[in-house]
Amino acid sequence: MTAADLRAMLVAGHVTHAPGVYDPASAALAVRAGHRAVHLSGPAISATMLGRPDLGFAPATQIADRAATLLPALGGVPLLADADVGYDDPDHAVWTALAYRRAGISGLCLDDGDDAGLTAARIAALVERVPEVVLIARAGGRGLDETFERCRAYAAAGADAVLPVGVREADLGRLRAALPGVPMVVCRSEAATGGGRLTGAELAGLGVGLVLHPLAAVLAALRAASLAYRAIAEEGDAERVDRMPPAVYATLTDRPEPEITAEINKIDT
Repeated sequence: MTAADLRAMLVAGHVTHAPGVYDPASAALAVRAGHRAVHLSGPAISATMLGRPDLGFAPATQIADRAATLLPALGGVPLLADADVGYDDPDHAVWTALAYRRAGISGLCLDDGDDAGLTAARIAALVERVPEVVLIARAGGRGLDETFERCRAYAAAGADAVLPVGVREADLGRLRAALPGVPMVVCRSEAATGGGRLTGAELAGLGVGLVLHPLAAVLAALRAASLAYRAIAEEGDAERVDRMPPAVYATLTDRPEPEITAEINKIDT
């Protein structure tokens, strides 16, 4: 898919969920589950390559390198990637976005940092010089009013969508009223669960086109691995742990036979 396809998702009138992926196997599973967009996040890179929680400085080169390994498994499904480091000024932002594009990344989630004015300048440069990459601008501030002002500034600079940071889904209606017509993206972080979440129809009615789930699959995989390692340590095998059948695993990057697809569907449900 092209950037035009991803931009169409932002204004489609319904929500597209973009789960986090982190290696070719997870990318293949996300595609087979029917997802139309996926997300490579800085926290996922930190967890799977460094074995540490998000430190906020997964370098752009590392993200681009990992993204390039995912493309064969994605089969054209667009990949969004975090852009936290390597975007210090407009020229650096453009250089890094070009590296992302060469790696096959269709859209980036640009971190805004402390200087909203500089972020707006970076957005304007990216829109002018790398229009092939969809730009989702994260906007965080000290309180709702500052966050809303940043969203307004980033939309005016040309961002395709804004991602308000630290704003409860229940407060998105206020942002919609302040910025009518501006597409929004929501990140459902694993750190914030429970009450206040809106339905897909409610989110779409507020202008939300994409919902990101950066760590759900990573944490599920780590939990499953933990159970398997513990079982081996205690019992000498992992027979009691629910695992993917080897025949399904062997076909992750190939077109599966119908009976194997049925096995995958049973695993997913």
